[in-house]
Amino acid sequence: MSPIIGIAGNQLIRATDTFQGNQVTYTPQGFVNAVQQAGGLPMILPISEPSSASSYIQKIDKLILAGGQDVSPQLYHEAPHPKLMETNLQRDHFEEALIKEALKQKKPILAVCRGMQLLNVALGGSLYQDLSLYSDWSVKHDQFPTEPQFATHEVTILTDTTLNKFLPTSYFVNSYHHQAVKELAPDLKATALSPDGLIEGVESTELKLLGVQWHPELTHRTNPFDQQLFTYFVQEY
Repeated sequence: MSPIIGIAGNQLIRATDTFQGNQVTYTPQGFVNAVQQAGGLPMILPISEPSSASSYIQKIDKLILAGGQDVSPQLYHEAPHPKLMETNLQRDHFEEALIKEALKQKKPILAVCRGMQLLNVALGGSLYQDLSLYSDWSVKHDQFPTEPQFATHEVTILTDTTLNKFLPTSYFVNSYHHQAVKELAPDLKATALSPDGLIEGVESTELKLLGVQWHPELTHRTNPFDQQLFTYFVQEY
């Protein structure tokens, strides 16, 4: 039987011509396609009250946290920096509840970009609200307008990590973030680093947590390594 993979959804709140002014719940199609290609059954979890997280997690086998807005600094007890971009505290609280329930119910988590940052915060870590606050910043971490299939910068995959099972030590990734892990949560360890020293991957084998800062859902069709991440998560993790 195919494992059910819950994908925490996002909201398009602002009215657009495309959706005739209606709000939309969505996830990037790449997550759906990659999970299906890996043999999983994707299920989008709409932003809801945190109290509903337990019921959602009971219905799935594993959880994916996707990218999107900045994580609100309220979650790690900081005032908003002037360079903070869009946040959605309702999403933050719901996904934080999903994380806690997944841990409680021993369901594995794959966290991508914002998802990895939120996972770190939910477990007691903190973030750089903007890369300008990181003194060693020297890498282009937002590759726009370059298309995602053209990787922007290198990361070093650390040995004796889950990522090292299917990724080479030197690996090039796409990059779309202006926030980054600052203090790493006690239950997490770094698995990948950018040339300027930022954490690009995390894991906690005992807790079945896996996170990457790049976007494999955007390149899984053209890069077999990125699809392997989803295949490993769905079938083996």
